[in-house]
Amino acid sequence: MPGVKPAHVLILGGGVVGTQAAKMAAGLGAHVTIMDISLPRLRYLADIMPANVQTMMSNHYAILEAIQTADLIVGAVLIPGAKAPHLITREMLKKMRPGTVVVDVAVDQGGCIETCTPTTHENPTFIIDEVVHYCVANMPGAVPYTSTLALTNATLPYTLELAQKGWKNACLENHELKLGLNVVEGKIVYKGVAEAFGLAYTPVAQVLV
Repeated sequence: MPGVKPAHVLILGGGVVGTQAAKMAAGLGAHVTIMDISLPRLRYLADIMPANVQTMMSNHYAILEAIQTADLIVGAVLIPGAKAPHLITREMLKKMRPGTVVVDVAVDQGGCIETCTPTTHENPTFIIDEVVHYCVANMPGAVPYTSTLALTNATLPYTLELAQKGWKNACLENHELKLGLNVVEGKIVYKGVAEAFGLAYTPVAQVLV
């Protein structure tokens, strides 16, 4: 609004979720900061984002500084198949201003904000140390028709391949499907999952024969 300073939005993670969150926030006129540990990704984001979006290398000190002035913090950190690291600890909440909002998109993989626990659309928020937490595990469920069409558009080709070839042959022939395997015949074949739960890992090549 004219005469009002823009909100400060901090986004942790410059992947698909972080990029889309930045686009939305920038479109609303916010001052947006995206943090990531990949310099090539930050270069790409700096090229495509508008002037009210800045990029910053992610580290503990930078996060600690940024959360003190942020109005909204979006946790968009994803490590495929593994638990997300806690980039914001409970102790760090005391550095935030009262009324700050944190949104943890990675909450269904453990969350990148220590104090976040999964919530639902019926009761989406809770408050800790005067910081509002929004941690709905199924955020796309807020727009079920649109999100269902988007999901089925992306997954239908894989579903057809599984149905036509059987799961094992499909995974042998399609590397993307193979990467989606987590457990086969009781054996954990995804390294990140095995490490997250402290269980034995079996390379997928040993079970897909």
